[in-house]
Amino acid sequence: MRVDIVWWDLSASGQTIESMREYLRDESVAAFSEVPGLRLKMWLSDAETNRWGAVLLWETEEATRQVLPSRALELIGHPPVFAHGFDVEATTEGRFETAQLALRGLAFTETVGG
Repeated sequence: MRVDIVWWDLSASGQTIESMREYLRDESVAAFSEVPGLRLKMWLSDAETNRWGAVLLWETEEATRQVLPSRALELIGHPPVFAHGFDVEATTEGRFETAQLALRGLAFTETVGG
């Protein structure tokens, strides 16, 4: 297994965390749910530092080499300030009550609450 981590600084971009959330809801989440070999993708934000990023967990290294359905680079207008791939040493799942992990997070909870 492999994991990729990417971070963008949105300060020099025309995008905001809110506009990137719209991109998730309108396009990106659905597109990434069809990517072969992608076990999990989490999009991350940090309002204090105006950063946007993602963690992608892959079943194989070969899966990391495919063209991805992302327009983040195009929308943000510059490459991530950090992008690196790592080997996964171990995984586990803890005890949880929510069985479905898909469609969770601020991009979706904010639309429900208004």
